[in-house]
Amino acid sequence: MTRKFLSLVMVSTALVTSSAYADDVTLTIESWRNDDLALWQEKIIPAFEASHPGIKVKFTPSAPTEYNAALNSKLDAGSAGDLITCRPFDASLALFDAGHLVDLDDMEAMSNFSDVAKAAWQSDDGSASFCVPMASVIHGFIYNKDAFNELGVSVPATEEEFFAVLDKFKEDGSYIPMAMGTNDQWEAATMGYNNIGPNYWKGEEGRNALIKGEQKLTDEQWVAPYATLAKWGAYLGDGYEAQTYPDSQNLFTLGRAAIYPAGSWEIAGFNTQADFEMGAFKPPVRNAGDTCYISDHTDIGIGMNAATENPDAAKTFLAWVASPDFASIFGNALPGFFPLSKTPVELEDPLAKEFVGWREECESTIRSTYQILSRGTPNLENDTWGASVAAIKGTDSPEALGKKLQDGLANWYAPHQ
Repeated sequence: MTRKFLSLVMVSTALVTSSAYADDVTLTIESWRNDDLALWQEKIIPAFEASHPGIKVKFTPSAPTEYNAALNSKLDAGSAGDLITCRPFDASLALFDAGHLVDLDDMEAMSNFSDVAKAAWQSDDGSASFCVPMASVIHGFIYNKDAFNELGVSVPATEEEFFAVLDKFKEDGSYIPMAMGTNDQWEAATMGYNNIGPNYWKGEEGRNALIKGEQKLTDEQWVAPYATLAKWGAYLGDGYEAQTYPDSQNLFTLGRAAIYPAGSWEIAGFNTQADFEMGAFKPPVRNAGDTCYISDHTDIGIGMNAATENPDAAKTFLAWVASPDFASIFGNALPGFFPLSKTPVELEDPLAKEFVGWREECESTIRSTYQILSRGTPNLENDTWGASVAAIKGTDSPEALGKKLQDGLANWYAPHQ
């Protein structure tokens, strides 16, 4: 081999090597789902990287309660990741309006989602979609099948049957009837008020009427769920007032409680922690024969940081998230997070199948406070946390709580003034 040819080979090799290194990109994902870290690292990211050489992905979650503040600080400082996991409706809309998220409507992959799926991450007029929809979660109740079999009780369909089951467990004393605390507040609203409430205000009918100002939070259908929550305190066990969210999870998975007011997001964790068979039942209707409504809440999407230095790689990842491959991996790697793409996903987890089966039986809605109604001060979502806790503890009447919430909303929201 001549010296000249050898030199050309070495130059050529160096160029190829430099080009390969130049193409290597690392994308960082911001998220509040810190309990999903292992699943991203072990299943989701390896699947993407295997089919997309040259793009590496890092999943860097924050604690759920710290995510909004931490993300905003990073965005302001210019240190946020390339990809931003999106909470639904107003929290992400605020990021888009502030210029932190990119309009993704020009991505062909967005056609994989229905208008309903995209609505949680769109501008109010629907002209811009700024997050790829990933999944919804469904609210209901998870129960210990062993405990139900021991006492010979059946899954309740009505509220009367629900409280009869709770009474049986309370009288028996072998199990805490229901595991939920009020220390962290949000679960009282999320797994309490917005779990049972849609059966009262008729799901989307009531939620949209509230947004339009045609219904008020002092109306019977918005106050009555607080009266029902007021009955819950008697079944939550001693010291529930100081009980944290992880405390409640542990009580149930250790087999000490019979029922857990839940979201389907608990399934993956409970599957690894509980050594008993679990079942799920939908929020009991008020009267036999009533139409049932479930909170089938568009929960999680993912968008692109407008300040990313890797926009092409970020869009490549987002297009993959919109694909059937991702939907199948995500839906089965994270049972209880139900993919939103148009392509049907065959779920393997029996508990996840129970939850998603309710879509065939009931009308779906989303949490009442998430769209539009929590943009002002006082914040209706946060005030609903406190009101739900007060109802359970019995520190205020349902009527007084409804008035306080209505007065707060009317303080800033024109349709209620």
